[in-house]
Amino acid sequence: MQLQTFYVTNAVPQIQDNFNGGIWQNLEAALQSIAEDEEIYIVTGVAFNKVGETKSVTYTTAKDDTRSVPVPNYFYKVALKVKMSGTSVTSASAVGFWFEHKTYSDSYTNYVVSVDQIEAWTGFDFFVNLPDTVEVTAESNKNWTSFQNF
Repeated sequence: MQLQTFYVTNAVPQIQDNFNGGIWQNLEAALQSIAEDEEIYIVTGVAFNKVGETKSVTYTTAKDDTRSVPVPNYFYKVALKVKMSGTSVTSASAVGFWFEHKTYSDSYTNYVVSVDQIEAWTGFDFFVNLPDTVEVTAESNKNWTSFQNF
């Protein structure tokens, strides 16, 4: 499976020290810890610009490849927990994290934003299958502790 997916075109260039090997890794560990005890849904993505923004995009080439790939300016994760009654979602909590692609020395908890905010910045609509009233409430949350304790 690794041979089928380990291509530079199927990977995202990231700063290793103090980003991927730091704050991003810590966020992933925190979400994995929650997922050990309950079901959560996680979407991870990148953005080159926020909606309406024009930032320059840099490119990189892997050591063992000749093709260039763009380096994202932003990384995000959105996470969702739901409560069910039978087959119906009765309530939900979501949380988002938004990072500029740079080095960090603090905690991922300082970069919590609402899923609504990430939707505005990316133009994507996450968790569209939630009932509208549940989605509105869940996606407005920007409190990590509230999400953890849901």
